[in-house]
Amino acid sequence: MLQEERALSIVIVGHVDHGKSTLIGRLLYDTDCLPPDKYTEIQKSSEGLGRIVEFAFVMDCLEEERSRGITIDTTQTFFKTPKRRYVIIDAPGHKEFLKNMITGTSQAEAALLIIDSFEGIRDQTRRHAYILGMLGLKQICVLLNKIDLIHYSKDKYLELKRETTDFLDQLDVHPTFILPISAIHGDNVAKPSEKISWFDGPTVLQALDTFEALNVEEKPLRFPIQDIYNIDEKKILVGRIEAGRIGKGKKVYLLPEKKKVEVKSIEKFLEQEVTTANYEESIGICLKGRQRVKRGQILTADLSSTISDKIQANIFWMDPEGYRAGEILRFRCVTQEVFCRIEKINKKFDPASMELTEKQASSIRNAEVADILIQLDDKVVVDPFNEIPEMGRFVLEKGGRPVAGGIIL
Repeated sequence: MLQEERALSIVIVGHVDHGKSTLIGRLLYDTDCLPPDKYTEIQKSSEGLGRIVEFAFVMDCLEEERSRGITIDTTQTFFKTPKRRYVIIDAPGHKEFLKNMITGTSQAEAALLIIDSFEGIRDQTRRHAYILGMLGLKQICVLLNKIDLIHYSKDKYLELKRETTDFLDQLDVHPTFILPISAIHGDNVAKPSEKISWFDGPTVLQALDTFEALNVEEKPLRFPIQDIYNIDEKKILVGRIEAGRIGKGKKVYLLPEKKKVEVKSIEKFLEQEVTTANYEESIGICLKGRQRVKRGQILTADLSSTISDKIQANIFWMDPEGYRAGEILRFRCVTQEVFCRIEKINKKFDPASMELTEKQASSIRNAEVADILIQLDDKVVVDPFNEIPEMGRFVLEKGGRPVAGGIIL
């Protein structure tokens, strides 16, 4: 029975014409998530061109409907297995995808990197693999597509697998699986294929089902204090739970001071005697005793967060003016606000060309990505982006306007 749970977000990337659209269409068809009328329409279009059913037309149909303003299950593409639902994050271009990931528009939890078995690794393969490494994605499955074009050859598959592994090792990207598939024929996508009986690994859907959802609700508590209200002689700390849960009577830590405190009560609007609150809820909390608290402090279940005035991060610069060494910026992460400057620009590159533009740089230009070290005026509390997204994602401001988005790995 299908469990009703949050969909696992995946992104599918690869060089142009290596089969991304065909794979998406095939995934929708093989999981019965393609409406019958859409399949009939694609079948007729393919027959009219004298081709076998071309699943890439699925994406053309969806794009056409979107351009006409027709809603398709939000603007995302869903499919499902008996285990769970999946949502495919749209990656229209490497620059747009990178900006969206860093600035919070999307959060991929796993990736499919697709490579044409006949053509091999190409420029965009390298760019997308670099981005997956930069984002710190750990759940990656490489699909060596169009295995039919190399006549389902085991030797050629193993040769390309070795080449792919060597290439990805250089980027510190370590895929969980490297699978031979043919998206257009359906080989090893939803079902094993007799044509590659020499391969004893999983299908694409089986591989995806081994990946784990982020489940931020199961992580240790993270409660950034947004404001403090004094109501009826109660000091109420208000904010949103960004990870885990909190309970009345629980002992928690107040960071960055690492002070242990106890939750006296949980306050929810128009509710009485609340004993627990969960991830994504906006609530009020009263602590036992007379505690000195302020906006920007973080209540946590443990001391696993990083507390530091130096942050190593990757940023996407999105302001036309760029950045020059020594300029003062404001760092914002959840409710924390601290003045800072970029102490080191270790390296930077242009995500459009994926060319390394400079090492040990002194400036960052618009639309460049940089690996940097930030020196903050005070200590902040952060977590890795791929553990607790909101605690590992930040914005840099200059003159009151946002100029860059960043992630902490």
